[in-house]
Amino acid sequence: MHLYLTSITLLAAFGSVAMAETRAETRPLPLTDADFRHHSQPEVALGQALFWDAELSGNRNISCATCHHPRFGTGDGVSLALGEGGIGIGPDRRPDPANLPEQRIPRNAPALFNLGILDLRNLFHDGRIEADRTRASGFRTPLEDEMVSGFASLLSAQSMFPVLSPDEMAGHYSENEVSKAVRTGQLTGPNGAWEKIAARIAAIPAYQQQFAAVYPEIAAGRPVQFTDISNAIAAFISFEWRSDTAPFDAWLRGAAQLPPLAAKGADLFYGDAGCSTCHSGPLLTDQAFHAMGSPQLGPGKAERFESNQRDLGRSRVTNRSADAYAFRTPSLRNITATGPYGHAGGHADLRAFVLFHANPAAGLDTYTPQAVLSGFTTDKDDWAMLQDKAETAAIKQAIRQPARALTDDEATAILAFLDSLTDPAALAGRLGIPLAVPSGLPIDR
Repeated sequence: MHLYLTSITLLAAFGSVAMAETRAETRPLPLTDADFRHHSQPEVALGQALFWDAELSGNRNISCATCHHPRFGTGDGVSLALGEGGIGIGPDRRPDPANLPEQRIPRNAPALFNLGILDLRNLFHDGRIEADRTRASGFRTPLEDEMVSGFASLLSAQSMFPVLSPDEMAGHYSENEVSKAVRTGQLTGPNGAWEKIAARIAAIPAYQQQFAAVYPEIAAGRPVQFTDISNAIAAFISFEWRSDTAPFDAWLRGAAQLPPLAAKGADLFYGDAGCSTCHSGPLLTDQAFHAMGSPQLGPGKAERFESNQRDLGRSRVTNRSADAYAFRTPSLRNITATGPYGHAGGHADLRAFVLFHANPAAGLDTYTPQAVLSGFTTDKDDWAMLQDKAETAAIKQAIRQPARALTDDEATAILAFLDSLTDPAALAGRLGIPLAVPSGLPIDR
């Protein structure tokens, strides 16, 4: 009997050790300086000014910070934003009665943490901006052969596509010279939208001086180009929101233990719950695309001439039916501060999203709308997709991930682990909001 109990005890101990070893094996390596791009402080300071300056938008009324604000975890605190035609920031943003928006932005504004990492392979929810060494520009983008060279990184290439969107920053139809260029398909090259924005910035003496101090070619007489603007903004984002000083990072480095409940959540995350299958590596994303059944709402990503409101996600990029309703795995860094959650922001509550995400097919059957949306009257019902049984069935059919329903206790433990990803230094930013920008335009604070 004693021998039997001893054997059981040894087996239990061995099981505990095996679990710990399994968790250690699946735990990612910690981030180091070698994982990130590095930039000079003058370039970062230039990028800071540009990031907060509405001069980059067609109507000079929206900056990058309008939808990526530190007050809202570098997002905007709403499910789907109001871009051009909105006033204010975050959940308080509202339609401008004198210049109403045409529709909501179709997808949730993603957070900006750790985008300066070297191993950045794609961006946007559908990955339509991708690193591609076979292209002259180094990237695969919707511009295809019109994509110019000179972008220093994938982040730089991505950061300037919103200025071409009528609903985000460019403005609509004939409202300004940038929106007119976009409307006529003049995006790059002479008289294109990017060149017009660059000319605006270069015409401001303080910016011209800063660019000349940062880029030797400009000091030597080369005009400020659009890629210079985007490179500086990417440098700022890389520096400002690097996130590798959370309790999670101390745990990865072996410098501290997680609290007991968070440690239990880590065991689930890297073990039985299967979260790390997709949320892997130090960024907690495999940078791949998965159909997870997240609720769809808003105008969708159909073309303006189409009547449907579906968003097929990755399939719009690849034209592969197997990629229908698949979206990029988001990083979980500072996730407690970056809601709402999902590619369309269908969940305002993180706990509800974790429970849904573990068993999405069942979650769709019981989902109750909980999005955060600014008051805006549109002829497109925000919830048309989920009210359509055929569309909901198509979303459920696309799900490939195995379901693993979580108990309340398991969800609580996983939430405790996710809280360990909160990095106060990254959330606060390093330079913060500038007192003023060279254009003299108001800053969204």
